[in-house]
Amino acid sequence: MSINKKINNISPQHWSSIRGLNAIVDALYSDGHPIRIVGGAVRDTLADTIVHDIDLATPLLPDSVIQKLNDAGIKTIPTGLQHGTITAISDSNSFEITTLRKDKESDGRHAIVEFCDDWLEDAKRRDFTINALYADPVTGEIFDYFGGIEDLRYQRIRFIGNAHDRIEEDHLRILRYFRFLARFDTAKIDHDSLTACTALSKRQMTLARERICDELIKICSVSNPYYAIQTAYENNIFKPFLPEIEKHNINTLECLMRRESEYDIAPSALRRLAVLLPNDSKILDKIASRLKFSNAMRKSLVSRAYSSKVTIDDMRKLAFLFNADVATDIALIHGNTHIREMLDQLQNWVIPKFRIKGGDLIERGLPAGPIISETLLIIRDRWMNEAFPDQKGLNIIIDDVITDKLSS
Repeated sequence: MSINKKINNISPQHWSSIRGLNAIVDALYSDGHPIRIVGGAVRDTLADTIVHDIDLATPLLPDSVIQKLNDAGIKTIPTGLQHGTITAISDSNSFEITTLRKDKESDGRHAIVEFCDDWLEDAKRRDFTINALYADPVTGEIFDYFGGIEDLRYQRIRFIGNAHDRIEEDHLRILRYFRFLARFDTAKIDHDSLTACTALSKRQMTLARERICDELIKICSVSNPYYAIQTAYENNIFKPFLPEIEKHNINTLECLMRRESEYDIAPSALRRLAVLLPNDSKILDKIASRLKFSNAMRKSLVSRAYSSKVTIDDMRKLAFLFNADVATDIALIHGNTHIREMLDQLQNWVIPKFRIKGGDLIERGLPAGPIISETLLIIRDRWMNEAFPDQKGLNIIIDDVITDKLSS
């Protein structure tokens, strides 16, 4: 992610390929009130990386934006009117459009804004210089108020103005700093930014845990987050909400990432988060609860703890009990040798269904009661240990187990 030449504009043709954007520009753009593409879309276009979302800014007030878009037959959703943001649905694509604004006050979690018609004031309230880039979708002209293009060229993450003030406006910006640091291949630390993040790291405890969780997942999802995570650890950034991370966890992450590369396995945020935390299902469950993980994420994280030595024979059992992703992660995290052979066990293997129910056992003569669930587990475990035989083999197992139960 880098820029090798001086850039002052983006070809308008680049934007014209985005379905629905032209209709919005036609509805809102005028000589007196231009609309500009802002933030990530401009940054990622300049860096020649994938653009995921298109956000736009305009001096028009929200009511006027809604009226003009509705007149043009474009659906609008008032997703954040108190902050001047509406979502427009155009040609099946969604676009966030926000009125220019400046902060009146902020407590580090929420900001009270007032609308304005000053592009510089709007840029001042953003976090990093590389996110305060604007582009005119008609002329292609770029507006760079704080040297964001230069920082992008040199892969430097830098807060706008005073780093301490920007963090006090929104404490989540500490983790956002490290998320953007992780996106660069050879990121350069801005001393003032890192110093402010370190000094104010405890402010993160004022944040909703869901916001922290979301940023952690985003940090761990990038191609190579090792440098950013190592830097964050060395400066106690995670300590207020994840004191369980220790030095050896950082080293384990580096080993895991080498294995991902060696075996051509796509990055997984939960896999990487699992190696950063203790290999203990109870502790992982407490951490997931603390950070307000969804139930699905909590169960998925906990399932990656594995206290036994993992073997080739374990792989299909783990895939059956959890899923193939969990089995893969356990091999990558906890395997010592024969990892390729472990992963090969999952290639093109269709996880079988265990189709035996309690009623089937009762029909075969087993009395109703707690013995049914106990017997089902015995049958299932034997079926797994015998490498998942077909229905004929399963029936033999069932008959054997029921015979033993009835005779005991």
